[in-house]
Amino acid sequence: MKKELSMETRLLIAFVLMGLVLLVSQYFIKPAPAPANKSGVAKSEPDKSGGEKSEAVIPSPAQQRAAAVSGAVSGELKAESEQTVTVDTQRFHVVFSNRGAVVRSWVLKDYKDGAGKPLDLVYQPALNRVSAPFAIAIKGQTLATDPNTALFQAQQADGGLTATFEFSDGRALTKKSFRFEQNSYLVGVTSEVTQNGTAVPHSLTWRGGFGDATITNPVSVQHISYFDLPNNKLQSKQASDAKDGPVSAGGQFSFVGIEDSYFATAFLPGDGVSSEQTTYADPVPGADGKDEKRVGFGVGGAGLNSFSLFVGPKDTDLLKSVNPKLADMVDWGWFGFIARPLFAALNWTNDNFVHNYGWAIVLVTVAINILLFPLKITSIKSSKKMQVLQPQIKAINDRFKGLSLKDPRKNEQNQEIMDLYKKHGVNPVGGCLPMVLQMPFLFAFYKVLSVSIEMRGASWFWVPDLSQPETLAIKVLPVLLVITQFAMQKMTPSPGVDPAQQKMMMFMPLMFGYMFYWASAGLVLYWLTGNIVGILQQWVLNKVTSTPAVEPPKTASTKKGRN
Repeated sequence: MKKELSMETRLLIAFVLMGLVLLVSQYFIKPAPAPANKSGVAKSEPDKSGGEKSEAVIPSPAQQRAAAVSGAVSGELKAESEQTVTVDTQRFHVVFSNRGAVVRSWVLKDYKDGAGKPLDLVYQPALNRVSAPFAIAIKGQTLATDPNTALFQAQQADGGLTATFEFSDGRALTKKSFRFEQNSYLVGVTSEVTQNGTAVPHSLTWRGGFGDATITNPVSVQHISYFDLPNNKLQSKQASDAKDGPVSAGGQFSFVGIEDSYFATAFLPGDGVSSEQTTYADPVPGADGKDEKRVGFGVGGAGLNSFSLFVGPKDTDLLKSVNPKLADMVDWGWFGFIARPLFAALNWTNDNFVHNYGWAIVLVTVAINILLFPLKITSIKSSKKMQVLQPQIKAINDRFKGLSLKDPRKNEQNQEIMDLYKKHGVNPVGGCLPMVLQMPFLFAFYKVLSVSIEMRGASWFWVPDLSQPETLAIKVLPVLLVITQFAMQKMTPSPGVDPAQQKMMMFMPLMFGYMFYWASAGLVLYWLTGNIVGILQQWVLNKVTSTPAVEPPKTASTKKGRN
């Protein structure tokens, strides 16, 4: 029978086996990892020089997930998919796209287009042909990734009033920021482009047209404007100026912008800041589907551009409050010295009396005709004297009958007639004076209706917009203008005019009707009112002015009797 092991022996064997297990396990089993540092910062370890290593930041789980979404490569900033960012203020409804960080729609809430829809200043048919507004344009350099097709990371702050966009492919970085205010037409805009840490000069562009696309022939009223500070001069560029390619100019500009008759977008770089502006002409679909070149522009030139941006109506007072030079965008034309006070008179009459621009045009036209009435009295008197002098003028012409224009005696004939006029105080062109004086007011009214935002959409009876032609199939105001023009011409004396010529002159009202048929309703209303007032004045003058007595012409028998 085997001897049983004692307790001491068993314990000794157990300890030996445990030691062997511990010894062998170090070669086959790795130690467990140290617990993670909850603070996210590794403990400092002394380096070989005896100093202390800097703290290494360990990304938190949330940061690690964000990095996985934005891209696996360190330094990249981009979104996974295309999305829109909307900014709403009391003045604007703006839609951005994070693809290129551009504007797809910029609606002015206080205004409608010609079709009665919200006015979008971005010409939508152009978006498929050219880059959308606020795209980046770079000269002489190529970025690793085109920022105009990149997907930017977008953020909004300040209650949705600030929109920022960032994109980086690890080499090139592009940033854009738009800072809106709740009740303002001004926006703060910044753009920055760098590549490998070096600033890349660039511009922000607005191409493919601008403004109300529903008006007739919008291309004719769209152009680029910029104010050259050193030369104190407003410059203007049309699409035709860039027909052979983009045209650039550098300098110090008070503003650089694009405009149509009533609205404008203008970048204000700030006084003393040098920048570059570029004019583009882009073929885009027109209202009829055919391509037409529409003007566009770019502004910038630095690696970091910072602007104040005005987007809104060309209201003179509003423009002056933003920048006095901006008011020069309202083009009053050659007769601005008449158009400006005329506009002020219409505004004052509308605000203080009739509260309707149609009736304001009527009242101001009546006032103009009353002021010109003394000249009309003089004209009527001169016409009646001319009528009485016709027998004497005929006698002079009969004596010199058959002379050619080169005959020296022709001067003698003309001198006798002029002496006759002088003797009786007759101005041979006096009858035309009232009509001549009306023409500057006609051009001034045309400009006021063409450029003043207050007239846009102003209604009067059946006319929905005095700044545009009537919309009826048969335009009433031009028809009434022709009728009153006939009546006025019939009442006005025409001394010295051949009967055949008088018949030809009766076609003049039809010519006026053709000229005014497609004109703005407000302009036709001005001329029609002038005709009605003129008819009343002519009727009064014909009643109260007598025909002056003039000495009858001397005949040959009279001369013999005196001898």
